[in-house]
Amino acid sequence: MKLEAILAGTVYSRKMTRNSTTAWALRILPGLLLLALATPGQAQFTFATNNGVLTITEYSGSGGAVTIPDRTNDLPITSIGDWAFEGTSSLDSLTMGGNITNIGTGSFAFCMGLTNITIGSSVASIGGFAFEDCYSLASVTIPPSVTSISTNTFAWCITLATITIPGNVSRIPTDAFLYSYGLTNVTICEGVSSIDDWAFYYCTNLVGVTIPGSVTNIGTSAFYDCYNLAGVTIPGNIRSIGSEAFAACPSLSAITVDPQNSFYASVDGVLFDKCQTTLVEYPSSKAGSEYTVPDSVTSIREGAFGMCTSLTSVTVPAGVTNVGDAAFTLCRGLTGVYFEGNAPSLGLNVFYNDTNLTVYYLPGAANWGTTFGGCPTVPWNPQIQTGDATFGARADGFGFKIGGSTNLVVVVEACTNLSNPIWSAVSTNALTNGASYFIDSQWTNYPQRFYRLGH
Repeated sequence: MKLEAILAGTVYSRKMTRNSTTAWALRILPGLLLLALATPGQAQFTFATNNGVLTITEYSGSGGAVTIPDRTNDLPITSIGDWAFEGTSSLDSLTMGGNITNIGTGSFAFCMGLTNITIGSSVASIGGFAFEDCYSLASVTIPPSVTSISTNTFAWCITLATITIPGNVSRIPTDAFLYSYGLTNVTICEGVSSIDDWAFYYCTNLVGVTIPGSVTNIGTSAFYDCYNLAGVTIPGNIRSIGSEAFAACPSLSAITVDPQNSFYASVDGVLFDKCQTTLVEYPSSKAGSEYTVPDSVTSIREGAFGMCTSLTSVTVPAGVTNVGDAAFTLCRGLTGVYFEGNAPSLGLNVFYNDTNLTVYYLPGAANWGTTFGGCPTVPWNPQIQTGDATFGARADGFGFKIGGSTNLVVVVEACTNLSNPIWSAVSTNALTNGASYFIDSQWTNYPQRFYRLGH
């Protein structure tokens, strides 16, 4: 069927029948064509046209499985307009044609029966709230053609389990996956540079997220209340992390910081606050609930490690000159904070209610007394006694005596190759009365073995 030419400035309407099944209705306004296609048992769309391309402005079909064609009446369908399918609860699934480049604001909002959608391979932008409150949406693939998604795009998609953000998307915007608590895994591809504020707020079932090296910013509360998030790696190019980015994540057991990352000038509450089981470590750190503050840090700020109840050990580099108020408050599992330099200045209630804590310092460091912030201090001075008669091989293994401060707890670690060492703990020794004897009964199982003392 060929439409007759329309004169600008006229209004024209007619009905035509095609094969006795298809009715076409036209209403022409200056510069605008509205075209409604009604096919019994199939989708019904209202279109707007401009410069020879069509935008779906409204859907009025019966739902079910809907396919948007590439073209209608020889005109390409390139956009799904704002709120076009909003509230169509009868829509089960949707497949887009290959000419669509834009999905408008709220296009599929509140389509509560929508279970899956195939986004066209030419789509470049997805508007805000596009799939908000699509409670049944279980599957969606964002094609690599997409360069932008907007705020609240997938908010309240409570059934969506996994998502991959392609690398052409420059940023994951504010509230993009807000309350999408069905999400279990998120893959962010290389090329994405920012995870904005509240992007994954209350994604309570999220257990894993891949953050590529291209990301430079993690926004405020980006992963707040992600209850089941178990681990995350902070890449080397990160330059800013917003307040409480990982707060209230009680299952978070490992935040690994790329050792090439040197942006940290201070440690505040960003990575730790309210993360009840947080362990933050570099890849070379020892296993366990331990954290070594990066050498670039000069200040540990207010509340930095507050309520990290499973954190047992923190090593503080010599460059730290200030520890803020309540920095280690209510860290009930914390047994040792190891300072590598002079005593820093302290705020108020730094170690409040840390009843099991001992503060350790290196011999020769300045301004240390018998207590620090109300906690007892002990010089960290263990030594292997190589001149002792008990040093060396014995019938029951290789052994040596360890000397140092009374009641000091020392971990003996071993490796087999000093050029590429992988240290593992082999024994924990308490220096009762300032000494303890270590014996390695397994030493003959290795061609060579090296030892060091740690904590």
